[in-house]
Formats: sequence, C-alpha cells, structure tokens
Amino acid sequence: MKHRGRHRRRRRGQALRAFLAGTALALTGAATMISASQATVAANPGTLKPLTSAAETAPLRLKETQVPQRSLDRLSSSMGRPVGVSAVLDSADRSLRDAIDCTADERRALPVTPSATAAYCWDAADTRSWRAGAVTTSGDADDDGLWGANRVILSAWSRTGTAERGGGLARVAFVDANDLNRLTYSWVLLAVPVDGGRDFRGLVSQVSGMVWYENKLLVTASGDGGDALYVYDMNRVQRATVDSGAVGKVRGGWSAHGEQWVLPAVGSYRLTGGAAAPRPDYLSLDRSTVPDSLVASEWTSKDDDTGARLWRYDYSRDPGRSGLLATGTGGYARPAEAYVTKASGSGPVLSYDSQWYLSRPADTEGDHGTLWRQNSSTPAKTTRCGVDETRSCWSGESESLSYWEQTGDVWSQSGRVLFALPLASIDRSQG
Repeated sequence: MKHRGRHRRRRRGQALRAFLAGTALALTGAATMISASQATVAANPGTLKPLTSAAETAPLRLKETQVPQRSLDRLSSSMGRPVGVSAVLDSADRSLRDAIDCTADERRALPVTPSATAAYCWDAADTRSWRAGAVTTSGDADDDGLWGANRVILSAWSRTGTAERGGGLARVAFVDANDLNRLTYSWVLLAVPVDGGRDFRGLVSQVSGMVWYENKLLVTASGDGGDALYVYDMNRVQRATVDSGAVGKVRGGWSAHGEQWVLPAVGSYRLTGGAAAPRPDYLSLDRSTVPDSLVASEWTSKDDDTGARLWRYDYSRDPGRSGLLATGTGGYARPAEAYVTKASGSGPVLSYDSQWYLSRPADTEGDHGTLWRQNSSTPAKTTRCGVDETRSCWSGESESLSYWEQTGDVWSQSGRVLFALPLASIDRSQG
C-alpha cells in the first residue's frame, strides 16, 4: 500500500509539473500582447553603488530591545505552557489547492519566464479581507532545511483596514510541507505583549518582510510605531482558549481573533536614524555570507530618482543569542554592507553569492512585473519574454523572495498564489 501511495504521488507530481509548463506557455503567449511602451517601462538600473561613509550607513543602525522575561513568564503562566512548531502543524485543518485546481485568474499571477515548478492557491473565503505578505521556510531556519523532522513554509497575511475598524492585524500560516502534493496549514496570530505581560494586542503591520532563522522569526513592523522589526520565539506559541473576534484577554480566557494559536513578540528592533532612517520593508536570509545575514531593502516610489537602499545585518554567533542580530555596545545592530540601487519601485529582495535580486511590480494592475539581478561590478540583468522581448516576465505582485538553499528553490507568493521555482532557472533566464 505504501508503494502504491508513493507512486501515485509521484505521478501526480509529474502531472502538476506538466500542467505548470503548459501554464507557462499560455502566459508567454499572453506576454506577446504587451505593448512596446510597456516593454521599456523599467530602464536598466545598472550596477549597485556601495554605501561606505558613516553618514550613509549610520541611519541604518537598529537598537535592540527585549521584552522582560518576567512579562513573558506572566503571560505564559496565565495562558498555559507554550508549545512549538510541531504542535501547530499537528493541528493543521486547512489545505491549499494544487495549481491544477487554481482558477485561470489565479494562475495569471505566476511568472511568465522562468516558469514555476510548484504552485498552490489559498482559499478565497479563508483569506478574504487579508493581504498576502512575506514567505519564509524551514530552509531559512536550519541549514538542513528541516525544523525537527518537518519541512515547513510560513506565509504572512495582514488584515486590511484600521485597528479601530477591526483591521490592522497580522497572522502567519504554518504550512506542513512534508508532502508537497498535499500542503496543510493552521493560522497563528502575531501579537505584542502589553501591561507587563498581563495582556496582548495584535501586531498592527503589513508583514511585507519576514525571516525565520534558528528559533526566531523577524517580521517587518510598518505602521506599528517606531519599531522596525519585531522578534518572535518559535518555541513560545500560545494556545487561545476563547473563540471570538476579540484579541487578548477576554471573559473566560484568551482570544486570538478566532484563531487557535497566538505568537507573542519577545523583542524588537527600533530605528535610530530619525527622519533619515530607511525602514526595512522587505527581508530575506543570505546563507552564502559568513556569518549568515539578514538582507533588507526599502520601498521607494517608482518616480523616485534617488534610488533605493539595500543592506544586510550579520546574525549573532553567540549561542546565547540564537536567531538575533549581532549587536555591539549599547545593543545596536549595524549594517555589514549597504548599497543604493536605481531600480526604484522595487519590492522584495534576495541576496546570494554576491548577487542581489529585486522584484519590481507591474505599473498596471494585472500585468506582470520585472525581476532584476544586480551586483556592484556588472550591469543589471533581467529576463525578457514574448515576441517583443518585454522585461515584464515576473509575477505582477510578488510579495517575497525566499531561497531554500537545500532544494535550490526560490519561494514567493502573489495574491492568493504561493509558488516556487529554481534559482538556477532564474539565473539562466537572465543570461
């Protein structure tokens, strides 16, 4: 029986890959309809310009603050013993649809070239009023690609609207990826302890950047005061005891806006450069550096001719600071490397082997975007597709770039579509 099941999954996987290849051909055909004016929207941004002076790098400095242990202990003593990732995966009660079950409109979010080798779609009812955000995986978390015995994908979503009107919340889908032919998941609400650990509130942020490294999860904190990043401990997931739309302590226990699980922050990194400080809007992990590093980029308008900044922070190698950034005197994290790119309007960022990959969304909703590859010595490169060789070949609203080094795949998501493709295929398509 086990052999038949394995062969059945293999045949299904082959069928899905063939289906995705056909989808790519259809998208390539659609790309031929893109006008010449669209094809030249994104001018070549050239090379990266290194930032080396103190005046240029000082605004990138972050100040680390940790939630007092007594506050975390007070919260866990009230909510119950914290659990880890495996407990959340064991509770997974929702499924993603394979690409073959996605709608034609959903599949149009996939890149034209290179084509995705895996794709899944989120349920519309389960994600209504939520915006897709960053992706990270157990390939970021541990160098063997596993968290314990599990392959895991984390997908962030933010609730639209204001906190006063029931918006301003962020949650993460913990996806069981042990069987890529059947992805299941459970939601975890991101929270921030308040009142000395006697209560918690929801994270008011669009999670455009997120990296899971060792036992810590770092997420972007735009819209949540002066904090740039929040830090979460993956071994401190708490169980909600009341199923309601409220967040925090309620009559009879604790509520997480209807979710079963809640993850309270254990720390944060705050901007110290005042108005000149660029906010890290997008994040990824680079395992090709020594030590491993957190990569960040800022969002700028497509009309901004000053360029956007890209930079990295080293992770700490202190065993007592697992998953935290390297800090010096006073608890400050300083950039290990920084650049300016002329690819204004770019979003997600990825760095590997001294190459930087930048995703630029489409100028028109529903069109495809551009994926640039840059470094500091050679001009930028990108894929061209369609009969007019437009550069608009990437996903139109790609929200993240996360490299799973052990498999060689880059994971991203666009709208309700989660997808992956080899980094090697990206490099080949860019020449």
